[in-house]
Amino acid sequence: MSDRKTRVLFVCVENSNRSQMAQAFAALYGGARVEALSAGSRPSGRVNPKAVAAMAELGYDLSSHASKGLDDYNGQEIDAAVTMGCGDACPLVKARRRFDWQIPDPREMPPEEFREVRDLIGAKVKELLAELGVAPVPTD
Repeated sequence: MSDRKTRVLFVCVENSNRSQMAQAFAALYGGARVEALSAGSRPSGRVNPKAVAAMAELGYDLSSHASKGLDDYNGQEIDAAVTMGCGDACPLVKARRRFDWQIPDPREMPPEEFREVRDLIGAKVKELLAELGVAPVPTD
């Protein structure tokens, strides 16, 4: 059995909402079997407080995350690169597989709609990890 982690990179423009939440879900659902990463083509420099609050409702502390640039991952081997429907292609990332999810940008949405987007991202991350052969972390 291999100890190698599956590397998954989630990409959106600002790296402040969708990709940050996807990274959090991948860490939650994949545990030690996944190296969850996120980046943006034009990072905002901060994680949206709405995303922090939405993930806190599920017990995940996103407040320590930072908005990062895509350049950090150029040339790196990634098992799966997932764009969030923002038109970014990240051609310099060496991804074995690529996915494009059409996820609406929740930045300006009211809290209830923001939660719906959060939950959609969580469901899609579960599906992705299953497709990549990553067994879910057991929950109580």
